Amino acid sequence: MEITCRKAAPSDVGQLFEIIQGYAEQGIMLPRSKMVLEKNIDTFYVAVTAEGDMIGCGSLCRLGTDLVEIRSLGVVDGYKGQGVGRMLVDALVAEAHEQQIGKVMALTYEVAFFEKNGFSIVPKEIFPEKVWTDCIHCKKQHCCDEIAVLKQLKAAT
Repeated sequence: MEITCRKAAPSDVGQLFEIIQGYAEQGIMLPRSKMVLEKNIDTFYVAVTAEGDMIGCGSLCRLGTDLVEIRSLGVVDGYKGQGVGRMLVDALVAEAHEQQIGKVMALTYEVAFFEKNGFSIVPKEIFPEKVWTDCIHCKKQHCCDEIAVLKQLKAAT
């Protein structure tokens, strides 16, 4: 099966919302409104089948001059374990490198997945930018059970 990864387009908002909402309902991803998705569509990448079905998504959120976060990373059931997540992370890391951003972080429950993709576990406290951007709005802010991971990129030449 042929799967490709591309930058998201405004026409993808409905499918993006469905994927993210499915994870949000399980309590493993922050929900995003369609309005927020429309506003930030240029930060998203999507994985699609040859038939055009969206089977995964992820975005990059700038947290500082040298730090971005991978967020809203999800793969539709039935396609997990087939390299779709890795394809999305690779595209997002390449985008960060292209923007000459040196550090890519994520908060996750899927630590082993990120470790396989070159990330290392780090203390959440080293990311005050994340805390003030998103964590203050999260109902789990005082009992967060997500693990912080970081990938240091080589400087762009």
